[in-house]
Amino acid sequence: MTTTMRDAVLAEWIKLRSISSNAWLLLASVAVAVAASGLTTSIDKCQAGCTADPAKLSLIGVQLGQALVAIVAVLTVSGEYSSGMIRFTLTAMPRRSVMMTAKSAVIAGVVAIVSAVTVGASVLVGQLFLPGNGFTARNGAATLSVTSGPMLRAAGGSVLYLALIALLSVGLATALRESALAITAALGLLYLFPIIGHVLLNPVWQNRIDRIAPMNAGLAIQSTRDLATLPIGPWAGLGVLAAWTAGALLIGWVLLLRRDA
Repeated sequence: MTTTMRDAVLAEWIKLRSISSNAWLLLASVAVAVAASGLTTSIDKCQAGCTADPAKLSLIGVQLGQALVAIVAVLTVSGEYSSGMIRFTLTAMPRRSVMMTAKSAVIAGVVAIVSAVTVGASVLVGQLFLPGNGFTARNGAATLSVTSGPMLRAAGGSVLYLALIALLSVGLATALRESALAITAALGLLYLFPIIGHVLLNPVWQNRIDRIAPMNAGLAIQSTRDLATLPIGPWAGLGVLAAWTAGALLIGWVLLLRRDA
């Protein structure tokens, strides 16, 4: 009997929600991100002439929460290989492209919903603390309401960013299969790659790393001021992350088709 995409999505959703650690990790990602944003916006002060970006400050917790998002995505894929469940999955869904598409869609969808909560709470926390810390027009700070165009772009872009991080991790996990290796690869791409670039390279190469590193480029979507001075524009940066994600998914898909379970 041919498995339809609807059946495959339903099966992947049941598997995702049946593992309690996934829910706890996603809840932890919300808590970590909102707490980091709250701490930053509660202690950061703005005096006359400050150039800090209130949107980036409000959303800074995304940089921490993304690690847990990546881990959830990796474990959802690689856990089937470590447990041997992948054989039953492929028996029930022999069309591997359908299986991977369904798994990717479910993971990205769940992460997008959780990320919307994370980002929304982070923005509200920033609105609570920043004005009292001097982030006002009088001090030269950009005053962004939650409904302003730049803030909506930064917030909506952050949700897309986290969904892309989840899909990037799915691709890496499908290609590497091993949980520890895939988690190391995902977190290395996000955190270690840009750190090495900034430690070892000159300013010209630092700028180039910022344009191609998935985290640095992708998080440009959060910027709302001095856009002309950025290494890469907000949407172009998110496009760089999307290219990394597409590459990881393509490699994972090709290897999934070529290898035995």
